Amino acid sequence: MAIANFVGRKLDCRPGGDLDDFRRGAADTKFRLRAWGVRGSLPVSGPEFQHYGGNTICIELQCGDHRLIFDAGSGILPAGKALLAEGAAECHLFFSHCHYDHIIGLPYFSPIYDPRSSVTVWSGHSCGKMTTRDMITEFIRPPWFPIEAKACRATLNCRDFLPHDVLQPYPGVTIRTAMLNHPGGSIGYRVEWHGRVVAIITDTEHVPGVLDPEVLALIEGADLFLYDTSYTDEEMPTYVGYGHSSWQHGIRLARAAGAERVGFIHHSPLRTDKALRAIDHMAAENFQGAFSVWEGQVIDV
Repeated sequence: MAIANFVGRKLDCRPGGDLDDFRRGAADTKFRLRAWGVRGSLPVSGPEFQHYGGNTICIELQCGDHRLIFDAGSGILPAGKALLAEGAAECHLFFSHCHYDHIIGLPYFSPIYDPRSSVTVWSGHSCGKMTTRDMITEFIRPPWFPIEAKACRATLNCRDFLPHDVLQPYPGVTIRTAMLNHPGGSIGYRVEWHGRVVAIITDTEHVPGVLDPEVLALIEGADLFLYDTSYTDEEMPTYVGYGHSSWQHGIRLARAAGAERVGFIHHSPLRTDKALRAIDHMAAENFQGAFSVWEGQVIDV
């Protein structure tokens, strides 16, 4: 796995036709992660947040020439611009849940306003209480936003699923799902592509001394999983019930599941570059494959 600096049921949704021959000349089996936003709770800015970044969660996976986006935090604004610049006419957007920090960027996602684009949006955390389409139309409307969702000119498809459903947005791309321990629910994802696995686990709270079997199943043998590390073990007692975990627990899970690497995400808005570098140093001493993900990072799996 190379890291580069670069700024239950089975549900099918298989569009016809591929993108033009992978514009950057990548092989059909390329599995690439791009971190557009890795902060949790609230976007931040300033000299203390320059390296790890201040945008909230937005992760892109490229499976060959297919584009998958996970969460629409403030990081989705540059993600959308890049997709259009690269000629990616089609993508799938998966929500972990609909708390502000994970949806705040949705109205600024350029592809949804482009009539040449096709965007399929998935959610499963509401378990039938609110549909994906309801979520979008409720959020993109006055008084929360100056226009309504009907202004979206892209082909906008909405898909609902339940935890443990197996999703197949494209041929050969399998996504396994599970409910995480978070107020109001949150979905964890395991993406399988050409024998490799990337899992995205945010937002979730661990119980001290317990390894969540749902999380373990999602990250088992993963080449890489991203994990919610808003807090440290020492801070966890102060934030019981907030729905987040620690970097130390991410390492415990990685060891137990036989995962190759764990990338820390959902950094606290109070966690400065200096503090995250200190965590990186301590984590590397405990598990060679542990690191804090930074905004703009690209990982080829």
